[in-house]
Amino acid sequence: MNTTGMLRDGAMQGKTIIVTGGGTGLGKSISRYLLQLGASVTICSRRQAVLDETAQELMNETNGQVLAVACDVRKPAEIEHVIERTTEKFGRIDGLLNNSAGNFISPTERLSYKAFDTIVDIVLRGTYYFTLAVGKYWIDNKIPGTVLNIATTYATTGSGYVVPSAVAKGGALIMTKSLAAEWGKYGIRLNAIAPGPFPTKGAWDRLFPEPLASIMDPTSRIPLKRVGEHGELANLAAYLLSDYSGYVTGETITIDGGEVLAAGEFNHLEQVTNEQWDMIEQSIKQANRASKQEGQG
Repeated sequence: MNTTGMLRDGAMQGKTIIVTGGGTGLGKSISRYLLQLGASVTICSRRQAVLDETAQELMNETNGQVLAVACDVRKPAEIEHVIERTTEKFGRIDGLLNNSAGNFISPTERLSYKAFDTIVDIVLRGTYYFTLAVGKYWIDNKIPGTVLNIATTYATTGSGYVVPSAVAKGGALIMTKSLAAEWGKYGIRLNAIAPGPFPTKGAWDRLFPEPLASIMDPTSRIPLKRVGEHGELANLAAYLLSDYSGYVTGETITIDGGEVLAAGEFNHLEQVTNEQWDMIEQSIKQANRASKQEGQG
């Protein structure tokens, strides 16, 4: 695999991107690549100390400009503050990466109302609050902006044990398509990425805690037999936020090593050995011969 940057140097020069959930995990990795391409980046999440540490680290690595602003995406006033601080420092906003998320695994009947609300509020409410706020800014200032939402593969297929996340991500996907149609006239594009397993410290520990991590091998159901590398996702995100994808809008691109495809009814047959296939083949031939003989009789 090749996880080096795929866009040319300076491909995002002069662009300013807001990245929610940018202090850690995938948001941090994508921010790093955007900075390497010449963009200025505002990272936001709820913990200012984590943001400050990440901002300093990214600036030291890339020599780029990073603004760290604490923000709870469930609170419109804090979102407006991020927009204000960003425009004060960088002059304008060109892109929004909605990456803030919350998730955990649980039988749904064990969830409290508050637990369900917490995930939906962060993932869905936070996404449409931030998108609406930045969209209004772009329309008022006649700026052709770009929104990229980090979704998930089960936002379209559904999945047990992560129902609040599936509900919220599914809603965000419909918003992506709907606003792509409505706001296209303003030059505003909206797209989404549906990642498969891309391990990050916090989210991975919540989704695959012990003893699940020892019982389940998440790569076993993936045709490519591996998890994703952050650089692979960062390449795709940078492309969709850049002008190179200027004719792409309302799309959700899956990057999962074929995991969704493996849900086909008979894909579990990969566990059958060659010797077992030989036996199966002989059984089928015998059944076919018996069927022919019955037909002749």
